Amino acid sequence: MRSIQRRLSLGLIGVMVVVGLVLAQTSLWLFEMGLQRYLEAGLRNDSENLLAALVRGPQGLQLDERRLSPAYQRPFSGHYFRIDFADGHWRSRSLWDQELPALEQPGLHDNLQLGPEGQQLLVLRTDYRRSGVPISISVAEDYTPIRESFRRMQQLGLGLGLTGLLLILLLQRITVRRALRPLEQAREQIAQLQRGQRSQLDDQVPVELEPLVAQINHLLAHTEDSLKRSRNALGNLGHALKTPLAVLLSLASSEQLEAQPQLRKTLREQLQQVEQRLNRELNRARLSGDALPGALFDCDAELPGLLATLNMIHGEHLALSYRAPPGLQLPWDREDLLELLGNLLDNACKWADAEVRVSVIETADGFELSVEDDGPGIPEERRDQVFSRGTRLDEQTHGHGLGLGIVRDIVDSWGGELSLLESEWGGLKVVIQLPKHT
Repeated sequence: MRSIQRRLSLGLIGVMVVVGLVLAQTSLWLFEMGLQRYLEAGLRNDSENLLAALVRGPQGLQLDERRLSPAYQRPFSGHYFRIDFADGHWRSRSLWDQELPALEQPGLHDNLQLGPEGQQLLVLRTDYRRSGVPISISVAEDYTPIRESFRRMQQLGLGLGLTGLLLILLLQRITVRRALRPLEQAREQIAQLQRGQRSQLDDQVPVELEPLVAQINHLLAHTEDSLKRSRNALGNLGHALKTPLAVLLSLASSEQLEAQPQLRKTLREQLQQVEQRLNRELNRARLSGDALPGALFDCDAELPGLLATLNMIHGEHLALSYRAPPGLQLPWDREDLLELLGNLLDNACKWADAEVRVSVIETADGFELSVEDDGPGIPEERRDQVFSRGTRLDEQTHGHGLGLGIVRDIVDSWGGELSLLESEWGGLKVVIQLPKHT
């Protein structure tokens, strides 16, 4: 979500910066062009006044200085002129010892410099005919003060533009955050789904998100319904097979097969394995309950109910207890942990005399889960044999019926370690070391 917000913000920033620069540059260019057109009108008026100051005298055309502006008399006043005709040219006294270059083409020019201070001149050349004589009048004005004022205005405009841009970016960021807030809320709700804190997403969302939320809620409902139907079907199938299986076991023990002891023994072993597998799957379906897919395991919320269920299955004579830090949550799927602990506790309850305890602690490297009982346990010399490669515990440990095949599969898939120890009561203690989940 933050990546989307960052990309969207950077994209909008880039667009606004480019558009702002283009608009600013275009506005400044248009303003300067308008200013030059305004100054050109003033220069054209000065040129016409100079044309009017040309009078016919005894020696031909003469310049009546009484009609000239005083600015043309003061040295480097910023106002200059040059009048070119066939026999020579006249220039204003304000040029002092400088010379205004003759321009090759009529029109406005703004690239000339004059005087010791390097005045930037804006020059207008206009061609006339007076008394049949071609005359070229060039009128110049010092453009430096105006250019400096224009530059200060540019700096002020740039500062105001940057301030406005920062304000726009701030408002844009706030707007983007508010616009993406429903997506952030949906992400948080999906995280709550994974933690098992809710079963559906809120449907009070913007119109654009309604189809997505509706599809997710439909998928969650369909998944939960499929899980319930699968568990119910598994339970129904198991119960439907238990009666025929019991009949087959009874026939395998009947006197009719006494003449064939090897067949009788093989048949009983195979049927017992089928019965054990069937009971294990039924317990698995029963202990998993109505867990939500992806829900995490809250020890305080889940363990009391699990122990109560096992007490009802195995009898109230057993004292079932647990030890776990308050509020501890295990970062694995709730259903898998219910299955794992359910199988361990179910096995412990079968062989315990009176006490069964489950402990969950957090270590520096991960978590440690242990289930111990006060039953007969397993001799130490047989524990390695129980965990020999390629064997299943419930098939190799005669007389104990350890349903730990599923447990070992889950622990292996999580990269954990499973070991058998002796409990403080003298029974079996199953210890599982799980690394921290990433």
